[in-house]
Amino acid sequence: MPATSAVLSYGPQDPFVVADVDVDDPRQDEILVRIEASGVCHTDLVNRGAGDRDRPVLLGHEGAGVVEAVGVQIRSVQPGDRVVLSFRHCGTCANCRVQRPAYCRKAARLNHFGARADGTPRVTVGGVPVLDGFFGQSSLAGYALAHEDNTVVVDPGTDPVIAAPLGCGFQTGAGAVLNVLRPRPDSALAVFGAGAVGLAGVLAALDTTGRPHADVADALARQHSGEVVKPVLTW
Repeated sequence: MPATSAVLSYGPQDPFVVADVDVDDPRQDEILVRIEASGVCHTDLVNRGAGDRDRPVLLGHEGAGVVEAVGVQIRSVQPGDRVVLSFRHCGTCANCRVQRPAYCRKAARLNHFGARADGTPRVTVGGVPVLDGFFGQSSLAGYALAHEDNTVVVDPGTDPVIAAPLGCGFQTGAGAVLNVLRPRPDSALAVFGAGAVGLAGVLAALDTTGRPHADVADALARQHSGEVVKPVLTW
């Protein structure tokens, strides 16, 4: 049972608190990941209200790190693998069977603070159970317990800071462009906000046109140097 630190929320109006917590050892279907980086998404902030004085909430759903230990049922990852954590899905419902895991019919139960079947806590603070299991990871901590369906092995040399937003923000922005908007070469795309979601949308749009991604790097360099970058891209 590793001891580590975690960022907890005790209420929607209270500041986040860094606290010492204990993370349970992985059960037979769980994966213990040492978190190296974790993104912060608006969804984390919205769900702060789930915590209260008696049971704080542990958020975070864009984790990346290294596998420390696995349960006996785990086959797809092993200790030492560098991984990215994403949302959970059942893999057996009608939507999962047609490769639409984001629309899994069991998504709410699996991702919104899903508890273990036997009700035992995964994370405790001072012996008190923490409301965790957010998107099957709760990665705003030094360690996270995840599952095979939301753990993706990446190249060992992958920068975890870059990889972490792939778990939510990048796939959200790119997916919206590639699967919903589907811009044509003569389309114009307006992106409001240059976080992980917005920038992933821009990259996806440029990828559909074959334009070099260096254009994006140049735009970002100008933005951070103080020069205003127009929010509308045309090609």
